[in-house]
Amino acid sequence: MKNTVMILLAGLISLISCNKENNHQDQELVRVVFDPGNLKFISTSLHPKKQTMSALYGNEKAVESLSKETGKPKEGTLMKLVTWRYHDNPQYFGGKITGELVSVETIQTDDKGNTSYKIEDDAKNTIPDKEERIQYFMSYHPVSRP
Repeated sequence: MKNTVMILLAGLISLISCNKENNHQDQELVRVVFDPGNLKFISTSLHPKKQTMSALYGNEKAVESLSKETGKPKEGTLMKLVTWRYHDNPQYFGGKITGELVSVETIQTDDKGNTSYKIEDDAKNTIPDKEERIQYFMSYHPVSRP
């Protein structure tokens, strides 16, 4: 009888202690997952002052261009720099997670070597300097994997 009471008491305590209510202030934020398609992850960066993080994706030509550090993208290069605002991770103290999408910047070089620049989802509706942004893209170094 004592064992049955103890088991019931332990079960009741475990059911009461589980609380599904989420009282985090970030609950109204929507996380956006970017689908890079057939592009590969190249590198990432963090901007603490702006509270943003970015991930650079590109095709094989982009990886070759960044590996050789020529300062110019090769013909056939396609790169996308995806930037999110980041927030504290409610599940891990000190952790950061991506939040709302800030922008998707695309650099593409055609077979003749002409490079185009496009920005999408820019909340500020500003048009950055094309050459400056291309140089910023080219400053990334591909992450090396074992």
